Amino acid sequence: MGNKCPPCKPGAPGWLATFSDLCTLLLTFFVLLVSMASFDKTKAEPALGSIREAFGGNVLEKGDVLIPGKSPEDIATMMDGTDSVKPFPIDFKTMEGLLEKHEINRESDEQVTNMTNTLKEFELSDAVQMFEVPEGIKVSVKDKIYFQPGSVKLEKVSVEVFEKMTKLLSNSEWTVFVEGHASRGESTADGKDAFSLSAERASVVTRLLVKRGVAPSRITTMFYGDTQADVEGGSGAAGEAKDRRVEFVIRKSSLRSNGKQIYVK
Repeated sequence: MGNKCPPCKPGAPGWLATFSDLCTLLLTFFVLLVSMASFDKTKAEPALGSIREAFGGNVLEKGDVLIPGKSPEDIATMMDGTDSVKPFPIDFKTMEGLLEKHEINRESDEQVTNMTNTLKEFELSDAVQMFEVPEGIKVSVKDKIYFQPGSVKLEKVSVEVFEKMTKLLSNSEWTVFVEGHASRGESTADGKDAFSLSAERASVVTRLLVKRGVAPSRITTMFYGDTQADVEGGSGAAGEAKDRRVEFVIRKSSLRSNGKQIYVK
C-alpha cells in the first residue's frame, strides 16, 4: 500500500482568507473612486455614441413612434423627424472641455453669419476683409484715408465707403479702431516726430466720426508712428504716400469690455 495523504485540516485554507481580504479591499477602493468621481452625462453620451458607431453598433432611427434603438440604457426611445441620429463627432485627445469647445465654435460661426449679413445690409461687403483672430472676428476696411506729407490735411479718401462705415457704426453696436500711421522718418515743419503726427491723424479722423454721429465710447484711437511703414508695399514716393494713412478695423464686440477676472495668488 502506498503512502496515504494526511487528513486535511477542517476549514478553508490559509491563502483563501488572504485572497478574500484582497478582493474586499479592491472592491472598497473602486467604490471610493466611483463615489468621489463626477459623472457628466452630457459628455458621456457623445462618447458612447461615437464608440457605438465605431464598433458598428446600432444608431437610433428617428420617427414619430417608439423605436427600439440601442440607447446607452438599451431602452425604447421616442424621437421626432425622419433622419438617422449621428453621434456627436468627438476627438478623444480633446475630451476635456468637449462641449465648451463646440459651443465656442458654434458661437463664432453664428457671429460671422450675423456680421456678414450686417455688412451686406450696409453695402460694405466688397469694401472689407474679415479675419478670425484669437480675440474674435475683426473686419478690416480696404479703403484708407491718406494724408499730405508732414501734415494732417487729407489727400485721398473714399467718401462713399467712409459714409457707409459711419452709418454702420451709428446704427449698430459695432466698435471701430482708428489706427494712425506715418511714413519712415516723417515729421512736421514744427518738429513733431512720426508718433505725434500719426496720433494727430488718428485724432482728426476720430473727430470726423464723432461729428457724424458715432458714439465716442465705440471708438478706440490708436497710433503707430512709422513702426509699420512699408506695410502697404511700394517704394519711393508712392510707397511713402501709402504709409501716410489712417486705417479702420471694425468689430462686433469691444476689447475693452470686462471679461472673467483672474485672481493672482
